[in-house]
Amino acid sequence: MTLAARLATALARPPHPDPTLLTGDYHDLGLNDADSLSAAAVLVPVTDRSTPGVILTQRNATMRRHPGQIAFPGGRIDPGDDGPVAAALREAEEEIALPRNLVTVIGAADRYRTVTGFDVTPVLGVVPADLVLRPSEAEVAAVFEVPLGFLLDPANHVLARREWQGRERQYYEIIWGERRIWGATAAMIVNLSRRLAWSG
Repeated sequence: MTLAARLATALARPPHPDPTLLTGDYHDLGLNDADSLSAAAVLVPVTDRSTPGVILTQRNATMRRHPGQIAFPGGRIDPGDDGPVAAALREAEEEIALPRNLVTVIGAADRYRTVTGFDVTPVLGVVPADLVLRPSEAEVAAVFEVPLGFLLDPANHVLARREWQGRERQYYEIIWGERRIWGATAAMIVNLSRRLAWSG
């Protein structure tokens, strides 16, 4: 079975009921109404190799939102986009020069609502291994790959806490070498882990 077929089969399964999927941290701003959130999409690019990896970016330190953080390529869904899939593919092409015609789209995963006011749809896709990617200087400081198995292993999902705007928040973080993946990106990875029940 191909990697794309394996992922499609896994994504179609209902998630394990315990633990449940993370819906978001939007409640920290009182954004309980989905209509008050801006629609966004990210691409989760899985490399087609014997040990699949996931392509991630490190945001430029000069970015207004989430400077220096680890993220999937993606952003706001524009009026000209034909839904989340088109937006995720466009953003990945703009941010890291990933040709949209080389992405085998598996499907949309579970949406996540962020504390910054976005309703994010992760789009799972398979891409050829060892593509030459060029980060956009204005947005992306680095592009790197992390083994899919490492990201989806619950043992690597660390639940952390910090005080934010006078209240304690819980969030997940995943440490890969010197890189710290946390916040919405880590939460979407945790959801994928719970949805896919990846077995390698």
